[in-house]
Amino acid sequence: MPRLHEVIAALDALWPPSRAEQWDAVGTVCGDPDAEVSRVLFAVDPVQDVVDEAVKLGADLLVTHHPLYLRGTTTVEAGTFKGRVVHTLIKNDIALHVAHTNADTADPGVSDALAGALDLRVTGPLVPDPTDPTGRRGLGRICELDHPETLREFAARAAARLPRTAQGIRAAGDPDALIRTVAVSGGSGDSLFAEVRAAGVDAFLTADLRHHPVSEAREQSPLALVDAAHWATEWPWCEQAAAELDAISERHGWGLRTHVSRTVTDPWTAHAPSVTPPSHSGAPN
Repeated sequence: MPRLHEVIAALDALWPPSRAEQWDAVGTVCGDPDAEVSRVLFAVDPVQDVVDEAVKLGADLLVTHHPLYLRGTTTVEAGTFKGRVVHTLIKNDIALHVAHTNADTADPGVSDALAGALDLRVTGPLVPDPTDPTGRRGLGRICELDHPETLREFAARAAARLPRTAQGIRAAGDPDALIRTVAVSGGSGDSLFAEVRAAGVDAFLTADLRHHPVSEAREQSPLALVDAAHWATEWPWCEQAAAELDAISERHGWGLRTHVSRTVTDPWTAHAPSVTPPSHSGAPN
């Protein structure tokens, strides 16, 4: 069996920490470099339910997309929920490793996995990495559909192919508009509207879209917007990442057993569709 430092070296080769954004917190959070690793669990969020799943599974390493401590901390006291996560991991000899923005821009990266889940053909990055001579790395992906679909049909495709969440899929634009090209970006993507418009695509699928940016974007161009749950747009990366580690394990004869968490860690738990139209008594001014 490989040691933790060997597995981490392989993960860092896939998603070099040097390619993470300066504000990001990636890499190994806890774990003994010399500990043996036989079972690895991949997940989006390092929350207690996922850590408990790793304990039950008997995992030696938990790899998550989201950092546990993005802004640093002064305590890992077990009375805090993040401290409890750390205590649970250490008590059960489970290492935690994070690949966040360095996985977003990788080749393949988070948005490649999202495009694959939607059965879209990737033609290139939305925001190319200028340091990549191949032109394949970068943030987001520009994609093509095999055949045109209406926005209504494309939203239904996303709802059917992405993991189920309380939010489901929201769309902004003419439901009957034809969609041939799409930009996708796993996670929060409303900072990329200018790049998406410059790409000339028909639609943009991402997460965490807010009222004012969407309203302004719709006023500026006919670009259709499709909003999915943050967790749902990034979960496909877990399967992709597990497959990449499987290939490395087979190449080295490590015999690792990789698993993907199916625990839904999207924070929203219920959705009630609106049924009452605005009225003079109840509508906001």
